[in-house]
Amino acid sequence: MSKAEKTRQFIIEQTAELFNKKGYAGTSLSDITTATGLTKGSIYGNFENKDEVAKEVYLYNSKRLQTSFINQLNNEMTAREKLFTIIDYYRKTWEINFSRGGCPHLNTAVEADDTMPFLKAEVAKNFENWGNQWSRILEKGKTQKEIVETADSLQYAFQFIALIEGGILLSKTMNNKTYLFNALERIETIIDNELIK
Repeated sequence: MSKAEKTRQFIIEQTAELFNKKGYAGTSLSDITTATGLTKGSIYGNFENKDEVAKEVYLYNSKRLQTSFINQLNNEMTAREKLFTIIDYYRKTWEINFSRGGCPHLNTAVEADDTMPFLKAEVAKNFENWGNQWSRILEKGKTQKEIVETADSLQYAFQFIALIEGGILLSKTMNNKTYLFNALERIETIIDNELIK
């Protein structure tokens, strides 16, 4: 990694939580310079503009979140074990994720919806990738005779995402983990009652 690449990565890592908490519009250049200890010239020497910083920070936050639970999965697990491992990740890490500002997908989706199409497109890609990850687990479960063959894997995948994101939204807003935990329990019920053979 070159010095310039290291500096870019440093800026991204140092501002990741800041952007997730204050939002992309709410994070000023002075916030970025304060968080990194770098000058305005150094920031813009490594990024074209604040929008580029915002996009790279979102991608970093998104990857960090997904990598956290993907790394816990292995090929020896059944489809149910994989699904429940992802659910358990949210149950076990809700406190640290909330302290970092909550879900970067949710935060960015809400803020970027009508104002930042360049970020909205990235969030849409990540939701699609996330849905495909859930769907692949279900499809593999079908081939291993664990999951009901008639289940629409992608439909269930996005239903799970909607429940998780809705639970996070309510829990973060109401300052009460119960809403997220209820959503996670609902997903477990759906898995055991509708998907597992």
